[in-house]
Amino acid sequence: MYRFCPKIHMRAYPINEYPCKTKKAAAIMHMIMNNLDPAVAQFSQELVTYGGNGQVFSNWAQFWLVMHYLSVMTEEQTLVIYSGHPLGLFPSHSGAPRVVITNGMMIPNYSSRKDYEKMFALGVTMYGQMTAGSYCYIGPQGIVHGTVLTILNAGRRYLGLDDLTGKVFVTSGLGGMSGAQAKAATIVGCIGVIADVDKNALVKRHKQGWLMETTKSLDECIHRIRKARKDKETLSLGYHGNIVDLWERLVEEYEKTGDLLVDLGSDQTSCHNPFSGGYYPVQLPFAEANEMLSNDPETFRQLIQESLRRQVAAINKLSDNGMFFWDYGNAFLLEAQRAGADVGQKGGSGTEFRYPSYVQHIMGDIFSLGFGPFRWVCTSTDPCDLAVTDQIAATVMEEIITQGVRDVVKKQYNDNIRWIQEAGKHNLVVGSQARILYSDQRGRISIAVSINRAVAAGKVKGPVVISRDHHDVSGTDSPYRETSNIYDGSAFCADMAVQNFVGDAFRGATWVALHNGGGVGWGEVINGGFGLVLDGSPEAEQNARTMLNWDVSNGVARRCWAGNRNAFHTIIRSMEEDRRLRVTLPYEMKDKSVVDVALREK
Repeated sequence: MYRFCPKIHMRAYPINEYPCKTKKAAAIMHMIMNNLDPAVAQFSQELVTYGGNGQVFSNWAQFWLVMHYLSVMTEEQTLVIYSGHPLGLFPSHSGAPRVVITNGMMIPNYSSRKDYEKMFALGVTMYGQMTAGSYCYIGPQGIVHGTVLTILNAGRRYLGLDDLTGKVFVTSGLGGMSGAQAKAATIVGCIGVIADVDKNALVKRHKQGWLMETTKSLDECIHRIRKARKDKETLSLGYHGNIVDLWERLVEEYEKTGDLLVDLGSDQTSCHNPFSGGYYPVQLPFAEANEMLSNDPETFRQLIQESLRRQVAAINKLSDNGMFFWDYGNAFLLEAQRAGADVGQKGGSGTEFRYPSYVQHIMGDIFSLGFGPFRWVCTSTDPCDLAVTDQIAATVMEEIITQGVRDVVKKQYNDNIRWIQEAGKHNLVVGSQARILYSDQRGRISIAVSINRAVAAGKVKGPVVISRDHHDVSGTDSPYRETSNIYDGSAFCADMAVQNFVGDAFRGATWVALHNGGGVGWGEVINGGFGLVLDGSPEAEQNARTMLNWDVSNGVARRCWAGNRNAFHTIIRSMEEDRRLRVTLPYEMKDKSVVDVALREK
């Protein structure tokens, strides 16, 4: 199907340039082309947006068919897409979604990696990641913001610090979404050292200005870490080499000098796809590893697993001596465990690790407050529209604070006000004129309503698409990431994500998507997403109010029932604000010895 690859410059064009019968369809075309913009997409010709295999469609014929259907669609039709394949336009009504997308919806017993590879080869399913297959990716800005919040809150939790000046964060991965780590390090003001075996990834991030310096020398890398620590520099340093070599060298430096050169550590390689280029073995140079991947995949697999064991061994030594490491939800610990690495938690179950996921210790409580990655795209492509919406968002959050919120909520709002105020200075826009921030239900609805009214008043020149990452309070069921802090036994259930998808569909979403896979790999997660077009109409305002209320409260209510105290207080507040909301609440046991009695063997 490569012969159907478009000859046009693939990018998000202004919405008025798309042929359409409804502006909602034109907005979707805008989002699709943004996902495939070579400046945004990881492998644009392969229709892969990020994560090594996260696709918008399986082939270019599907692209053309979908774009055609969107160009002739009316408000009385819905386009149905099965794993990239456009099933067609079906009679519908104006209140229904214009597009309904499913990706990788396998029968559970056939959701293994082996089955996926077979079904993908047959062309009957595909891996849509999260926002690739739902047309909502906005380039690495989204993960920059998430990484900024993660590092900030990691510093607070692990180091007891709000200021990370002079602190060292070591990680890996500069391609796709993981490339955001370099920019995030500079925004929070720490010393970020990021390894990648692919020189192209380093060159791209350096040209972008996200990496301040690069080196292929371990000696130089260690020297720069020491100097930056001493001088309290802000630094993003890219190491062109394997992360395993870097971790082992940091161990060697500690054992020789007693100097722990790293404070915080993580990993953002594509470990959801470790044996097909998502992770590279330390034993071979990059080019030779690619040859082995093609010619001898079984030996390649063995070397990958040996590398994972070595990486974990080095991390364990540093962690035992004061470094704080967390799993970034990329299936690193899961694959390391499968490789036989020492990552199990002593006294824990087979699904518990010695290192927490960043959701368990860092982001989980934020999700339970209802905060998550809310985003919008100005389809006019005018940077002035983005500036106007930035100001709207900052003003809305400031007003909410003045109305009175809990301190823990106020801290989150202040972090995001700071982000919005700084975002324009850091050249974060890649592709469409888009912005992201973390907000709760109250903030999301207020921002959406204010933007819709600005569109109606002509202060914003074109419709604005609102969406979010599926990585959110209620969009995703993922026991090793988004729902890893759900401790009532339901972390492996997918009711929340499916209900989220269905509920958004009949509450006004312009399009909805449900995926198997995304972030942590095939068969490990179910996630739901949406897009909603704010065109300035009263209907758009009502849809935003109704749908965003559900889109957040669904997950907060589930987390409340699972026993999260933040979620309990948040849902109580939501019920007070809207008397139509009535949620089943848990009640704490006054005498916990009752459980011991109940479980005592007869």
